[in-house]
Amino acid sequence: MTTLKAVVDSPFKSDNTASNKCGFTLMNNQVGMVVADVMRTKDNVTVTPLPSMIRVDAVGTMVVDYAEISEALGEEPGFFDAAEFEENMSTHYGRMIHEDDRTIMFANPEDAAEFIGFDLTAH
Repeated sequence: MTTLKAVVDSPFKSDNTASNKCGFTLMNNQVGMVVADVMRTKDNVTVTPLPSMIRVDAVGTMVVDYAEISEALGEEPGFFDAAEFEENMSTHYGRMIHEDDRTIMFANPEDAAEFIGFDLTAH
C-alpha cells in the first residue's frame, strides 16, 4: 500500500513574471502618514501601514504631486519637494523620475522611456 502526499504550491515560491507594479516605503512618522493619506486617494494605489513603515504600491504608473502633499501637510506650496520625499522614503521599486513639481513612478521601464530620453526603436 502506497501513501500519496498532496503537493501544495508555496505562496513564497519564485516568480519572475512582471508584476506591473511600482511602489515605495515611507517612514512611519507624521510626514509619512500624510503622504500615505494623500496617496490612498489615488485609484491605482494601495497603502499598507506596517509597524515601522508604510508601504505604498501602485499598478502601472503613480504620481506623487508635491503641491497636493504640501497642502495636506498645512504647509506653503513648495515645502514638499524631491528632497523631502527622499528623506521620508526608505526604498522604492520601479523606475522613479523626479520632476520639479512631482515624482512619477513607473512599473515598466519602457513607460518611462520618453522621460529619460531612451529610444525604444531597435537599430
